[in-house]
Amino acid sequence: MSALSRMSGINHVGIRVASFARSRAFYKLLGFEWLVGPIGPEPVSIMQHPSGMTLNLILNGVEHPNNPLMDEPVKLSGITHIALETTDADAVAAELEAAGVSVTERMELPGGAIAVFCRDPDHTTIEFHQPGERFWPLMGSDEAKANEKLAEEKGY
Repeated sequence: MSALSRMSGINHVGIRVASFARSRAFYKLLGFEWLVGPIGPEPVSIMQHPSGMTLNLILNGVEHPNNPLMDEPVKLSGITHIALETTDADAVAAELEAAGVSVTERMELPGGAIAVFCRDPDHTTIEFHQPGERFWPLMGSDEAKANEKLAEEKGY
């Protein structure tokens, strides 16, 4: 087994922000606590959720009216959103709205999963994902191999 296949998880997500105070308040609402920062040349402040998820808020962003990866007609490559797992997406949506954060979308997915979405103060899309039953094929299964072949045939 190679070192690359032995990774154990995502260490952190970096989000460029225009206002540390505004972003810190937003992510605190989501349960993240400030750990350290600003530190480093960019600079970066680090926040952590009780579940262990860590965010690096990169504090050199500029104000802009939208999310260029999601809201422009030409779809640029890049990470479009982060998804945070929850046991009750609808309760999360209610808490967000009670705190004045607009829920931008709610989706019911195959297998009973529910996803609700909002935007942070810099328009980064945040998904709150309530898993349902597994609806994608297991890695290495015949179904997964068939899906991979189909994707190759379609040029994906």
